Amino acid sequence: MTLAGIYAEQKNNMKAIESRLEKALEAPHPILHEASMNLLRAGGKRIRPLLALISAQYGDPKRPEIIDSAATLELIHMASLVHDDVIDDSDLRRGKPTVKAQWDNRVAMYTGDFIFARAIELISGFDRPEAHRILSRVIRDLSLGEIDQIKELYNWKQNLRCYLLRIKRKTAILMALSCQLGALSSGCTLAVSRRLYYYGYFLGMSYQITDDILDFVGTEKQLGKPAGSDLRNGNVTLPTYYALQKNELHDRIVGILKSENPSEDDWKRVISLIKESGAIQASERLSDRYLQKAKNILDELPVKKATRSLMEIAEYVGKRRY
Repeated sequence: MTLAGIYAEQKNNMKAIESRLEKALEAPHPILHEASMNLLRAGGKRIRPLLALISAQYGDPKRPEIIDSAATLELIHMASLVHDDVIDDSDLRRGKPTVKAQWDNRVAMYTGDFIFARAIELISGFDRPEAHRILSRVIRDLSLGEIDQIKELYNWKQNLRCYLLRIKRKTAILMALSCQLGALSSGCTLAVSRRLYYYGYFLGMSYQITDDILDFVGTEKQLGKPAGSDLRNGNVTLPTYYALQKNELHDRIVGILKSENPSEDDWKRVISLIKESGAIQASERLSDRYLQKAKNILDELPVKKATRSLMEIAEYVGKRRY
């Protein structure tokens, strides 16, 4: 089955999740309401709710708390994006103005806080303590990931471990939780939910590395923002890290990055140097290794339709170009 087929199969559940999101984001204050709804209408792949829905098939997929769990995950993701855009000073998200661009940083931060609060409120009726513990952990780790990113901005000497820890906290943990929480909300065993957690974790690491590759090789139309946006904001992602390990390129790249006001030609030059250095290919190899680990986890799960769907999602992550 293709990824489009998986989404089509979950069409009714995805509609229910969208309705739950819209209801959760209703706010009495007009600016808060508009900012939250604009973010919702900007769309997205909804990959985290989809992972939760598929993981729930290892238990009883008809339990009503599954929809709330899936919606909670997307709310956490949305809230983190609003905060992330403030930190990155981003004016565009998915090709549309960000909350902070439409209003200001203060409105954006409170909008993100409001969405986080709605996520916690939505899951409050879930009676499995383990679910609340892992939900608290993921919000904590998202915050730590953002602090890590701020701390390491414009640090051209950071190591690989620093980068991997950051993307674990910012991306992989939430995908891991999506699988785990989906399983727990369906009454799955802890053993199966734990395996699904690691599948989501390895998938999330590969997903974020692919995002960081696409930031260099994707078009502005595909990305919804200028190519090399992370680098322009001082964020060292994996392709930049690998390029900086090349002695013959290090000084040339850092010389441009450290210049007071790099021109657009300067940015194009440094992006070209990174793309021509072999850094993209090295990043792809690491992404593939994480993806293979995710696939290996699937060998430990029952052979059923859900396992085939998770394999298809892994294949999509390995091939995606936007």
